[in-house]
Amino acid sequence: MSKSKLLSIAVIGLLVINLGILAFLFTRKPPNPPKDGPGRSQEGPKKIIIEKLHFDKDQAAQYEQLIKGHQEAIKSLGQQIRLTKNNLYATLADGSAMNKDSLQSDLGELQKQIESVHYNHFAGIKKLCKPDQMEYFNDLTKELAKFFAPGKNPRPSPGD
Repeated sequence: MSKSKLLSIAVIGLLVINLGILAFLFTRKPPNPPKDGPGRSQEGPKKIIIEKLHFDKDQAAQYEQLIKGHQEAIKSLGQQIRLTKNNLYATLADGSAMNKDSLQSDLGELQKQIESVHYNHFAGIKKLCKPDQMEYFNDLTKELAKFFAPGKNPRPSPGD
């Protein structure tokens, strides 16, 4: 076999491989958006709750207001946590570990407040439910921890 024929076969083979790679890149499904961070959509849990509880339009509008208040409270507590953590880790640099225990206690208290905000949010959702929706709400309470687990998908498993 001549060198030019071998070179032609190699070029054709590489061309086929490149076309295959390009086809794969253009036809594959785009990656899922990040679960955490800026721009994170709250549509998933909101939609699931509205569907599971069979909310009507008025209930969905009231629920939207609950969500706004919940998000504001969690955002505020998140900022306080970040500030407290910055202060805690700053004690490493300046050698003043005297405040360490106090700052760690503050972090624990802030986390407790976050859990209280979550709990009160769902208590508010319960108040929106009509008597015939309470059974759906009680079923939902078995899944509530999934909604706030970091990095977890809030969608119920196929068996639910």
